[in-house]
Amino acid sequence: MSVTLHTDLGELKIELFCEATPKAAENFLALCASGYYNNNIFHRNIRGFMIQTGDPTGTGKGGQSIWGRYFADEIKTTLKHNARGIIAMANKGPDTNGSQFFIVYGKQPHLDSKHTVFGKVIDGLETLDAMEKVPVDAKSKPLQEIKIRSIVIHSNPIAEMSI
Repeated sequence: MSVTLHTDLGELKIELFCEATPKAAENFLALCASGYYNNNIFHRNIRGFMIQTGDPTGTGKGGQSIWGRYFADEIKTTLKHNARGIIAMANKGPDTNGSQFFIVYGKQPHLDSKHTVFGKVIDGLETLDAMEKVPVDAKSKPLQEIKIRSIVIHSNPIAEMSI
């Protein structure tokens, strides 16, 4: 299962871990399919750490899941923040997943067991490189706006199950 994020700086093809994290995958895929993430900005960018998006308000304080409420973490000991391009749910603490997610720029073991890892970048690392180089303000907001323009879903097993 994969999707491609078409951003202002290029494409990011993402493999989703649907079997290991079914709720996070279902939420992400449904939000992708509905256009929820289209034109969302990457509102937080910390070189050497991560870049974050998924809040339609662009403030980093908004966004919600497809269920209209937070959903539980799906922490798996086999899924870690152990490589550049790992994708995880942003949260405000345990079991507070909504729509926001982040992509790490490198290993971040201190995040293991705190955030649901639900995918990884499998193509487009040059786009991730370009994102990491964008200058930011004092609050880590990119000075150059980076948006998700659109998302292509390459295969959607969640939709196929409901047929």
